[in-house]
Amino acid sequence: MKTKPDLSFWKLWNLSFGFFGVQIAYALQSSQVSRIFSTIGADPHQLSYFWILPPLMGFLVQPIIGSASDRTWNRFGRRLPYLIVGAAIAIIVMCFLPNAGSLGLTVSAAITFGLFCLMLLDTSINMAMQPFKMLVGDMVNEKQKGLAYSIQSFLCNAGSFVGYLAPIILALFVSNQAPEGEVPPTVTFAFYLGALILFLCVIYTFAKVKEMPPKLYAEYNGVAEDPNEKKGNMFVQMAKALKTAPAVFWTIGLVQFFCWSGFLFLWTYSTDAIAGHAFDCPAEQKVSGVEINGVTYSDKYLFADELLVIDDGRPTINGVNVNGNIVYPDSIKTVDGELLVKDGQIYYQDGVSKLRAGESYGKAGDVLVIDAVETTLSAPVTTITSLSTITPDHKLSTAHIVVKRGDKYEKEQVSELPSASAAEISPKYTTVLNAQSKQYQDAGDWNGVLFAVQAVFAVIWAAILPRFRNRRFAYSFSLVIGAIGFIAVYFCSSKWALTVPYGLMGCGWAAMLAMPFTILTNALSGKNIGTYLGLFNCTICFPQIIAALLGGLILGFFPVASEGAQAGAPQTIFMVVIAGVLMLLGALAVWNIKEISAEKQLAEAEASK
Repeated sequence: MKTKPDLSFWKLWNLSFGFFGVQIAYALQSSQVSRIFSTIGADPHQLSYFWILPPLMGFLVQPIIGSASDRTWNRFGRRLPYLIVGAAIAIIVMCFLPNAGSLGLTVSAAITFGLFCLMLLDTSINMAMQPFKMLVGDMVNEKQKGLAYSIQSFLCNAGSFVGYLAPIILALFVSNQAPEGEVPPTVTFAFYLGALILFLCVIYTFAKVKEMPPKLYAEYNGVAEDPNEKKGNMFVQMAKALKTAPAVFWTIGLVQFFCWSGFLFLWTYSTDAIAGHAFDCPAEQKVSGVEINGVTYSDKYLFADELLVIDDGRPTINGVNVNGNIVYPDSIKTVDGELLVKDGQIYYQDGVSKLRAGESYGKAGDVLVIDAVETTLSAPVTTITSLSTITPDHKLSTAHIVVKRGDKYEKEQVSELPSASAAEISPKYTTVLNAQSKQYQDAGDWNGVLFAVQAVFAVIWAAILPRFRNRRFAYSFSLVIGAIGFIAVYFCSSKWALTVPYGLMGCGWAAMLAMPFTILTNALSGKNIGTYLGLFNCTICFPQIIAALLGGLILGFFPVASEGAQAGAPQTIFMVVIAGVLMLLGALAVWNIKEISAEKQLAEAEASK
């Protein structure tokens, strides 16, 4: 087998430059997707479940792409055709995903649409990433692989930096607020910008990178046959590859399990965690279901006497008790002009209302403007909701369970309630952080800044990693630093203090991107490198699937906030701490890895014959 020639710095750079655009897309996904789902109306206990399909698709698709690329050669190359297909899908989906809440869909339909987009986005991003990892394995000699993957890590983190900062920079030009259930323009335009840069990076890659012709590839990678030759059943090939995989394939996979589970928790819960921990984001109660005569109905819209009772998780107002009289005003204002009720409904400004359904507002002596008439209160104003116990003249008589499909409400079931009372009909509430509030959206932008800090430290640490003589020590040490960062988040209650632990996380992230592929590709010959890297990506997808399945369950074990504006809301900060514990376990697992080069394996195999 011929030794691959040394490549110039700029050729190594060009091999990985497209990673810059791909990683912008990945950064927006990891830092903003949970924010998008929360803004649409998702419960924090359900957030991790939305992350199941993307890695599941990667688990199924990536090995196929890796194996197929080993068998591919056409006028565009061996790996590059997969880049253009993956990037094209990613660009299209990035234009749709942030608009999931702006299409006039119900909350559940918008979440479903967003979930479908997320699945396609994650799969296409990984499809576009694969060629860059494989190109290094195909074209770079063992001596330069450490440098090549460090360049890749640098470009990866530089792209992350741009993607993470895009929303807060765009906040200088467009609004960071949006109508309830819709994603702010800062996030939407950040996705548009990412799609444009990804498009330009793909064009650059095709212009600058020329893959080895099949015969030359065979000579440099120890492949006896022409790589264009048909190799039999793809799945049989993958099964054989797993059977003969070097030990490092499995030992690195164990490290990957702990590390990627930890980062999945960070991506899922970071916005909620810092919103509650450092931004004092207020909580709100949302109706998750209604109990009628002992039967609980959830995810439905209810009507009482053909009037909407629950709208987007909030009971609608059915009247106002003013000085002992039930009135049905179109508007209520304070004397300062602050709206409390508009068009017969409680008014929410930036996701926050002063007057709450079923609760009291004001005090005796206050003056309110009710339908343009000033009224002095003798007692606090109390709202009467359609789920409240109302006076005998206004009690519920019939509740219709309906589902909204498009612009139409269709009845699914009817419960006759001839004498409804509080004992017969009562709402079931869940408490979440108010994703429409300014505090939450500011936290969402700052979450991008924190991830950008993480990326900067990752870039710096990626430049330091090749200086370590012992790869295992460098790998383990980096993960320990990252674990300290995860756990330290719990002890930082200001947004500026959070930059320190996120910087430490960057050291672990840099090692996660560079070390596994350097160690693995050095242990592989060129014959099935695409197959192995596709299979190895399952060690990224599988732990994310497990973490996504268990995330909501684990969160349920931790206490909710007990006081203040966040009372009753889940404390997602604990999930970041759990991520730190997983990183520590990954650091310990590194010491099970025993490195061996492909050349040494071939020599040992020849000697044993």
